[in-house]
Amino acid sequence: MTGANHGIGAAAAKALAAQGTAVLCAYFRNERQGGLDDPALPAAYRATRMAKADFVVESIRASGGRAAALEADLSDEAAIGTLFDAAESELGPVDILVNNASGWIADTFFHAATDRYGRGQSPVTARTFDQVFAVDARAAALLIAEFARRLVAREGRWGRIVGLTSGDSDGFPEEVSYGAAKAAQVNFTLSAATELARYGVTANVVHPPVTDTGWVNAATAASARSAGRRVATPEQVAEVIAFLTSDAAALVSGNVIRLR
Repeated sequence: MTGANHGIGAAAAKALAAQGTAVLCAYFRNERQGGLDDPALPAAYRATRMAKADFVVESIRASGGRAAALEADLSDEAAIGTLFDAAESELGPVDILVNNASGWIADTFFHAATDRYGRGQSPVTARTFDQVFAVDARAAALLIAEFARRLVAREGRWGRIVGLTSGDSDGFPEEVSYGAAKAAQVNFTLSAATELARYGVTANVVHPPVTDTGWVNAATAASARSAGRRVATPEQVAEVIAFLTSDAAALVSGNVIRLR
């Protein structure tokens, strides 16, 4: 589980552990990622994003589950193998991969200082593109590739891959690199659904609604509700992820599951 020190990732790690899965909680703390250097974000949200995943591990263990935490920069290719090595060493073979981490930053072609929610924006640059694509697209693809390589090598016949996406098919204004990187991750994941089906692997993508992980303000919530959409909790999204990783979801693969 990547991005497991806060929000949907932390909630999903706990939900998977509750159904008997041993969970490696991977995370990375960097104020340049996730827009954490934006003063418009609540201080409590920034603090949560910069926390270690130890509290998630402690919560899982207190409930009788098995978990470990590891900080890793997914923009570094070497981190991919390190995560799998750590998971196998401490918890056993990796049968489930949840790609939740993000190098999110708000960038735009028509640059304004802030977006419609008052969050800081940047023009599209090589830095903003590389920051987002390195984590949301390239790392997700490399994690899927490593997952597949190791599963085939041990002659595995069961596996689950879940990705997280956002935005729409017509783009993601004011978060253009993020939307494009997530679209790439969707394509990688759906390709895996076809290529790995022979090994008993399912692969799906979850598209949550606006989810209150600590950054949602009144304007954001009002905008979502005016469009007829709910503001979800991380736990609600985690329930769907947990289902997709279960035996009950054996026939669910190759889907983008949009939550409303």
